[in-house]
Amino acid sequence: MSYIFKIKPFWFLFAGLLAAGILFDACKKDDETSDRIQLFSFGPSPVLRGGELRFIGENLDKVTAIVLSDNVEVNSFVSKSPELILITVPDAAVNGKVTLKTPQGDIVTKTPLTISEPIRITSFSPAKARPGSTLTIQGTYLNLVKEVIFTNKKTVGDTAFVSQSQTKIEVKVPDDAQSGIIVVSNGAADPILVESDSMLQVTLPAVSQISPTPVKAGSDLTIEGADLDLVKEIVFSGGSKVGSFTSIEPGKIVVSVPADAKDGSLKLIVASLLEVVTTQQVEMKVPAIAGMAPNPAKTGGAVAVTGQDLDLITKVTFGGGKDGQLQGGSATEITVNVPADATEGPVIFTTAAGKTVTSGTALSLVKPSITSISPTDVQFTKEITIAGNDLDIVANVKFSGGTEAAPTSASLTEIKVNVPVGTGSGAITLVANNGDEVTSAQLLNILPSTSATITDMPATAQPGEMINIVGVNLGEITEVIFPVDIPATMFGIKTNELIQVIIPANAKTGVGTLKLITSTGEIITSPPINILGVDPVVDPSLVFFDFDNLGLWWGDTGGPENDPALSLDGTNYYRVNKDCNGWTGFFWRNGQNNFPGPAIGTNVADYVMKFDVNVLEPISGGEFAWRLKGSSGDFWYRWKPWETAGPYQTNGWITITVQVTDFYDGANPIADLSTITEDFGVAFNAGASHVNACIDNVRFEHK
Repeated sequence: MSYIFKIKPFWFLFAGLLAAGILFDACKKDDETSDRIQLFSFGPSPVLRGGELRFIGENLDKVTAIVLSDNVEVNSFVSKSPELILITVPDAAVNGKVTLKTPQGDIVTKTPLTISEPIRITSFSPAKARPGSTLTIQGTYLNLVKEVIFTNKKTVGDTAFVSQSQTKIEVKVPDDAQSGIIVVSNGAADPILVESDSMLQVTLPAVSQISPTPVKAGSDLTIEGADLDLVKEIVFSGGSKVGSFTSIEPGKIVVSVPADAKDGSLKLIVASLLEVVTTQQVEMKVPAIAGMAPNPAKTGGAVAVTGQDLDLITKVTFGGGKDGQLQGGSATEITVNVPADATEGPVIFTTAAGKTVTSGTALSLVKPSITSISPTDVQFTKEITIAGNDLDIVANVKFSGGTEAAPTSASLTEIKVNVPVGTGSGAITLVANNGDEVTSAQLLNILPSTSATITDMPATAQPGEMINIVGVNLGEITEVIFPVDIPATMFGIKTNELIQVIIPANAKTGVGTLKLITSTGEIITSPPINILGVDPVVDPSLVFFDFDNLGLWWGDTGGPENDPALSLDGTNYYRVNKDCNGWTGFFWRNGQNNFPGPAIGTNVADYVMKFDVNVLEPISGGEFAWRLKGSSGDFWYRWKPWETAGPYQTNGWITITVQVTDFYDGANPIADLSTITEDFGVAFNAGASHVNACIDNVRFEHK
């Protein structure tokens, strides 16, 4: 253990008298007198250097000298009588036995004398010191000090002292010392530690002014004040740290402002890691927008933005909350690609500092235009050509009767599209990528079909179920082929307007189309049909949620359930039945806990993710946000089955198949499943709906 003393002189006096008293009490003197020189006792022990040492005995007036340990001889007495000798303890005295020199021979004490060494700090100066400056400590027996300890446990050994004597130590204040008491130590295994009565104030930097304001990211900021050369690091609001300065001196620091610095105070960090927070605030400059051209702009095209300090811009957000891609530029002009799905409105420019500025003028967008439709007299499934301008941004064509189809080809001046079955006579509407719509002046005239055409069939069915295919000229059909290349063998009624067919037991489940083959070899493709049922689990080692052995660690709603009326095979499944609004976590784990990604690694193109789902009630909005997060990114796949009417609004289990490469982190597809080391699971997000659904057997599968 160590001992910490705050030394007071009267304690030594009291201790000495007490010890002396004990020694005197212990003395015993024969009543008989003789000429023999005898020592009965001595003390006090321990005794201070410079203090009085007493020897009690008989005939002590005959003692010629007293020799302390290490041959320190005293032959000058404070007083000497037959019963008592008083001497002053020399500074050279050390612990050890004492010898009295007499004519009758040497008398050696049976016990050693102990010398007290009262290390004391009486003062230090200056009271406030800079790191690196010299501190002078005054006191007693400071020559015995081996260490000076500053607050923050910063120790300076005696080999690093500037000077050392019995009454004074000079030592440099360490760079990382903090304000507080000073402690000196004798360096022993169980050291004596002596504290100063007052605290040393270690100088910290002070800031009087920050300029310029506002300041531009990447430019120099000047900080003025005192003792600024003590600063080792500057932390800007937002967390950006700078440890290399353009220049630094006691009265001024010039530092380059980080790109992502934000408005707020600065933190000046010194070597002791203490922080000095400025009362002055840094204000970051924002760009000024002068104009955008062209306006109107074309989705998928580019606009040139002019103004000042545009090199600060890191993000440009167009109408609809769509972010454009910066193509570079200068402080006075930048080029930005307009997202294909952007809408009209003001444009928001964001800097790395998180500051935003909005364009003064709203950005208008080019819309497609129609000059002609050919032919206007057309049958179902036949192709029409639409001529016009800016047709390359058309995503969909709506027809009368509620049908719609995507173009089969598109260019700036022309698109081609097949007329869907069920279309009625009337105008067509072009739908741009951003949702803008343009309706034709010309009208289509739908002619009666002269070949086999399907006008109606179910959107969902199960293997073994008989379905009705309704249409015209169906008498020409000789074969019905189910996915994948599974011919139907069992039929019911077959007429020119109706074919009843039983779905083969081995037809592929999921969403697909039928092929109807005529006697002349013509192939008619059906509308999509969802053949209900689940795919078998091919490789159990690639399953990562089954809610039996592989359950969830956390979630906001729902949980494992085992209702025989709903279970796929009598085992557990996950069930949620709740009104969801915004982010609602379903089931999650993390840390690669039973996640089979490492077994797949970079072979992501060879695998799909599958999950079995039973949507018990129609879901009106939102999405199932599947997440795979790890060291290479935060990858998402957003499943929105309700955007397509019918196929997924079921009361039965189906298997959903997702390409692993459809998981994206921004514009980057996932490339390595072994890097998924954090969260994985699914949540409802980006909308509101009542969700009543079951999920089971989330897995990867080789294609």
